Amino acid sequence: MNIDNIVDSAYHGKDFRELIDAPISALCGVSAADGAALKQAFGVSTIGQFAELAAVKWAVAIKTLATAECDSKQQVAKETLLDDAVEMTFPASDPISVDAGITRIEVAPEMVAAAADHQHHAKITEANKEAVGHDAIGTSAGRREEARKV
Repeated sequence: MNIDNIVDSAYHGKDFRELIDAPISALCGVSAADGAALKQAFGVSTIGQFAELAAVKWAVAIKTLATAECDSKQQVAKETLLDDAVEMTFPASDPISVDAGITRIEVAPEMVAAAADHQHHAKITEANKEAVGHDAIGTSAGRREEARKV
């Protein structure tokens, strides 16, 4: 990343050790008035002090963890039930079935693992294993696996 893109032009070419002692207003998008407001509210006046502010660290941690958070057991159960219901009713909405006079499913059909039945399955599996440690993210099987872990 080019650090000059996130600091004002007066601070271009400075190294990181110099930037931590720079005023908060050295950051692009932060005015002198914003810097004064932060000083009044939190008692911080430099980029380094701002970065060490507990509220900033907590906010960054919450944002980071929210992207990796798994669904609750209740959310997983609801989604699994919905997925299973859609899988069981899909053949009835198939135009061939409707034209053939089929109005009700007498026996539940075999469920196809749709997550593994497409051309990019290998790439998605690899990316999911790298990101979350298993290959079934976003599928009924993945949600069931996550629910069992909790």
